[in-house]
Amino acid sequence: MEKILEATGLTKEYIMGEITVKALRGVNFSLFAGEFVVILGPSGSGKSTLLNIIGGIDKPTSGSIIFNGKNISEASDRELTAYRRTAVGFVFQFYNLIPNLTAEENIFLAAELSQSPISSGSLLESIGLADRGRHFPSQLSGGQQQRVAIARAVSKNPSLLLCDEPTGALDFQTGIQVLRILKDFNVKYKKTVVIITHNAAIGGMGNRVFSIKDGLIDSVTVNEKPISPEEVNW
Repeated sequence: MEKILEATGLTKEYIMGEITVKALRGVNFSLFAGEFVVILGPSGSGKSTLLNIIGGIDKPTSGSIIFNGKNISEASDRELTAYRRTAVGFVFQFYNLIPNLTAEENIFLAAELSQSPISSGSLLESIGLADRGRHFPSQLSGGQQQRVAIARAVSKNPSLLLCDEPTGALDFQTGIQVLRILKDFNVKYKKTVVIITHNAAIGGMGNRVFSIKDGLIDSVTVNEKPISPEEVNW
């Protein structure tokens, strides 16, 4: 498999008054094109910090991240903006849709950032909301808003889709629907999907599962036969 990202010796420290909080303590891992990765860990383990650094939202205190041959940990703010715009899609727990734009407009706005976008119409159909494109976020359920948020992230056709607790605010059945959409994107477009979660049941879906604890990757599990979203149960 083609390696698209390699992280070496990642650390992240936050100074809080006289206290130094070590969120990451020397993390090493690689990501490969087209794989589905789950990062498991409890609250405070460093998983969100790791995702933010992978996505170019934050910079490590030390260590490096090489993405397609470029060291993004040493990139300028302008270069990181370009990286986030073109290479990375983000899905957050609480949707972050623009409230005065319709579902279709939220997706289209993100697609405009890409040189090879996926059409908003086809994405709305793929998430089962073709008839809700002209509705505003306030007119959609939480699960529908999350599906729109995923379509918005996917519309840029990113190499890397990063998902921060995408099922955390959803009921079980809606969560399974969301996982199905993420898996379909992974399979259909052969793009790398990374999900961070505290929900161990989701780990069965991953080609690989990284368990993170106290700012370090504690173990890596390879699933020879990942389960389908419909087989996940929590």
